Amino acid sequence: MVIEKSRDLCLRPLERNDLRFVHELNNDAKIMRYWFEEPYETFTELSQLYDRHVHDQRERRFICENDAGEAVGLVELMELNYIHRRGEFQIIIAPGWQGHGYASTATRLAIDYAFMVLNLHKLYLVVDVVNERAIHVYEKCGFQREGELIEEFFSNGAYH
Repeated sequence: MVIEKSRDLCLRPLERNDLRFVHELNNDAKIMRYWFEEPYETFTELSQLYDRHVHDQRERRFICENDAGEAVGLVELMELNYIHRRGEFQIIIAPGWQGHGYASTATRLAIDYAFMVLNLHKLYLVVDVVNERAIHVYEKCGFQREGELIEEFFSNGAYH
């Protein structure tokens, strides 16, 4: 089932058989430092997390799939609040697929879904100020800076 689609990429709901792909992403320290999370998670922990949250209406998780049917990334809409109509956006493009424009396309598709389907008023994200490539993508897709958190997250031996 495809939720949002462009010419070369679609977002589809995360399924149990996608968990191996997600597990690889979640255990890549270079990726998880930008999510401000510990990069070590067992497959069992991930499976249990999936089971607990698969029907959670405050979260939406999507696999980014290219036109060849290959998983190239993960998009999450988290902390969905239907009173205040806002949510948090998160994205990972697998290292081997970076540089192909998938991040911009997936971000735009997720934004469309958030506003046109979920009827959100605001979509926000938290990004490390040193992640210039991601900031460029986000700003190109319409995100605006509202502030800077100082020493909010501990990652890779330092506060960011």
